[in-house]
Parts: sequence; structure tokens; C-alpha cells
Amino acid sequence: MEIKDKVIKYGNDINTDLIIAGKYTKTLSNEELAVHAMEDLDVHFTKKVKGASIVVAGSYFGCGSSREAAPVALRAAGVSCVFAKSFARIFFRNAVNVGLPIVECDTDRINDGDTLRYVLGSSEVINETTGESIPVNPLPEIMVKIFQTGGLVQYFRETGGY
Repeated sequence: MEIKDKVIKYGNDINTDLIIAGKYTKTLSNEELAVHAMEDLDVHFTKKVKGASIVVAGSYFGCGSSREAAPVALRAAGVSCVFAKSFARIFFRNAVNVGLPIVECDTDRINDGDTLRYVLGSSEVINETTGESIPVNPLPEIMVKIFQTGGLVQYFRETGGY
């Protein structure tokens, strides 16, 4: 599965409250979550994501509460992948569960508006804007399969867990 999109870049410590405010987590509508994704950090996010759907950040992306709605909101808004230097463990797990690809790498040389190309599971991401190859922490094969099927529940439906 190849991901190729433009970058929307943010900094360090983007917490789950910034990804989706708690007041919106009472809805079961993914569409409603998508409308409010990142609005407390970037009021133009939903417009930006239409033309650029890879989120890039610094360290500790998804810190804060354990709300599964955070990766759901990003995925529903059209984010195809999140690259960051590091992720909060609970956000990492929730992203896998809901099928939002997340990749750890050095994001210092990736800029807002760059175009990235990444083959899910590979050991590098290509910054097509600069021509640079950036090493990534490779994903385990099982995680790649979970992302390809759209999340953990769908993976179990299709494979029975194997």
C-alpha cells in the first residue's frame, strides 16, 4: 500500500485535546469528529487536509488522554498517515486499532507542503519535494496487515486473528 500526499506539519506535544476536543467525543459520528479535528490547534485544518493529508509532527504526538476518538477524527478527516519523532503509547495503540497508519522517523527535514511517498512497511519515506530518503522505524508485518485492512476489528473479521 503506497501513501503519497502533501504534508501538514505541526510541532511537539500535540495532545489528544488538540486533536479532538473532549466536548466532541460524545458523538458516535465519524463525520462530526472530522469536522472538529485539530480545530483548537489549527482552525484551517479541515480545509488544509483536503489538499494535504499527511500529518507530520515532532515528539510525543497524541499525548494526553486515552481517547480513541483522536485517531478516528484524523482518519475521518482524510489523514492518510501520521509521521512523528515519537508517539504517546496509548495514541499509538489506538491508531493501530482504528487503522490510521503511524510512522516514527526524524521529521526535522520534512516541511509543511512537502510531498511524501511511503510504502507501508518499508524502511524509508521519500520526500519528493527535496528528493531525500528519510529512514523510518519499520512497522512489524502484522501491523502493516492491520493498517491495510482498515484496523484491528476489520483485520479480525477478515482473518479470524491469524
